[in-house]
Amino acid sequence: MRRRAAIATALVLLAVCAAYANSLDDGFHFDDFHTIVDNPAVRSLHNLPRFFSDATTFSVLPPNRTYRPVVSASLGLDYALGGGYQPFWFHLSTLLWFLLLVWLLSVFYRLLLDRTEPGPENAWLALFAAAWFGLHPAMAETVDYVIQRGDLYCTLGCVAALLVYARYPRLRRSGVYLLPFVLAMLSKPPAAVFPVLLLLYCYFFEDLGARPLLRLRRGAEAAIPAAVVTALLLWLQAAMTPKSFQPSILSPWEYRLTEPFVWLRYTAELLLPLHLNVDTDLTTFSGLNLEACAGLLFLAALLAAIWFTAQRRRLYPIAFGLLWFVVTQLPTSLYPLSEVENDHRMFFSFVGLVLAAVWGAWLLLQRLFGESALEKMRPALAALAVVVLAGYGYGVHVRNTVWHDEESLWLDDVQKSPHNGRGLMNYGLTQMNKGAYPVALDYLTRALIYTPDYATLEINLGVVNGAMGQSAEAERHFLRAISLAPGDDSTHAYYGRWLEQQGRTSEAIAQLRTAVALDPPRLMQHDLLIQAELRAGDLTAARQAAAETLAVAPEDSAALQALQQPATPPAPAPAAPDADYWVNESLRLYQAAQYEQSIVAAHNALKLNPGYAAAWNNIAAANASLRRWDAAITAAQRAIALQPDFQLAKNNLAWAESQKKLAKR
Repeated sequence: MRRRAAIATALVLLAVCAAYANSLDDGFHFDDFHTIVDNPAVRSLHNLPRFFSDATTFSVLPPNRTYRPVVSASLGLDYALGGGYQPFWFHLSTLLWFLLLVWLLSVFYRLLLDRTEPGPENAWLALFAAAWFGLHPAMAETVDYVIQRGDLYCTLGCVAALLVYARYPRLRRSGVYLLPFVLAMLSKPPAAVFPVLLLLYCYFFEDLGARPLLRLRRGAEAAIPAAVVTALLLWLQAAMTPKSFQPSILSPWEYRLTEPFVWLRYTAELLLPLHLNVDTDLTTFSGLNLEACAGLLFLAALLAAIWFTAQRRRLYPIAFGLLWFVVTQLPTSLYPLSEVENDHRMFFSFVGLVLAAVWGAWLLLQRLFGESALEKMRPALAALAVVVLAGYGYGVHVRNTVWHDEESLWLDDVQKSPHNGRGLMNYGLTQMNKGAYPVALDYLTRALIYTPDYATLEINLGVVNGAMGQSAEAERHFLRAISLAPGDDSTHAYYGRWLEQQGRTSEAIAQLRTAVALDPPRLMQHDLLIQAELRAGDLTAARQAAAETLAVAPEDSAALQALQQPATPPAPAPAAPDADYWVNESLRLYQAAQYEQSIVAAHNALKLNPGYAAAWNNIAAANASLRRWDAAITAAQRAIALQPDFQLAKNNLAWAESQKKLAKR
């Protein structure tokens, strides 16, 4: 029996690996950029102590800086292992921790079922429940979305702490079981519900011969050490979180009114995960509409189910699982956040919901068919379980393809949430990065309908209009972005970049200096400022800007180059830049690893000379550096079509085609 169970467990873990095999080369997305890709803090292991003492290391965006040192430390380790931003290492480490959680859940579920009603079938029920959790497509957002590993660590720490407490009573006095919980709290605040989960475990699964009130009292006493630790860690969280942190601008009342309906949607996703979406267009309810009433009715039914199942020992796993769902949803339902729902918020809660569903289904089968009939049906039930799990596993595979790159992710989003302004904007950005400026402008303009006062959208409208040569319209959008968010560094940084591209260097320097002052950790404006100072011929200012940049990121290439070769600044832009100027500028930006700016400069050259093969070649090289293989191949082919003997373009084409084949393996 043990050997078969061990083999079955290994097969489940292999199935999870197979389901996520196509995710290991998925790119970075959304919040990954300000917490990982643009964050210089994760690029050096010397910052490991700082992650625990300085919450500003979590993100380069002041409103998003919160205290999650374990997450930041793990990102720094992945960066070091991969020797840079290699998505494979980030995804691999997340997957390994996820496999550990799936295995722990199989052990944890077995323990709970055995304490309720011992039986040989419990091992298989527990393994099925763990496999369902591991192969459920809703978990893919947490596993594929690198920065959301915080939910994984939070869940893993709480499950491990409960398992150690339950399985090793002799260790309780020493408090060893609290160590995984501490790591969970240092990963994400929702772990603060652990004392309540511990109380519920003690009530439903320990001292079952005692009266309910006595069990409740003993559970409360058992939870006291965890509650004390939680209070201390919440105090630390509050003390370490910068004042700039801004979790939400939504109405607290409207947000909380909406959450019961969100719970209903989450519960439906357990069985039919058909509406998974990175960024929903569900908005808060301002009153008791039909959806709000449906949510409140669901909440009443959920509470009634908990009350009913809590009265019968045989139903305790259902009550415990449903209460787990409620307790783990409360932190993000009572504390208003920027979005009313996120797929990754299901991760922690599905641990309980899966347990309740599996045990409830098993009891229903026993009632319908009887134990003797179920014994005969075991092969058929096993086959059905495999088919069901295979279906969910295929769903994971599909979600991984959605999370492959920014274009696939945001296309899925705009198809499922067509009224989401941020989603429309982000998909428009993927088209802009491909050079499909009219398509990008269309999506960005549509986004204005739903988010008319969104500074980031105004920035991007400025960028795309600038790329299309509509200078007056571009400047209008940049200035409106600054008026909407004058304290946001990005509004000044992108306006400064556009000004520098227009040859208005002195104005650009003023904007870029403002951007650097508003958010010193962000490197983009540092690098742009160095180049602008060099273009202006102010070598002293360029050196000073480079020194300030190296204080933030000692490995920054633009700053190091400025200090090493200060006497050869880029030539000032001519009054009317020609195509040759823009091609040279594109090459310079490419050599400075400013690939997006290099592409924009090359397109400026093509507006003046559509047959300029060197411009297409620069676009190909920059896109290849950004791992956009299709865009690189197309651009290189355009260069070769214009100049058939262009060997450098042929080399870039061969490289992009070879890398695209490798990426598909």
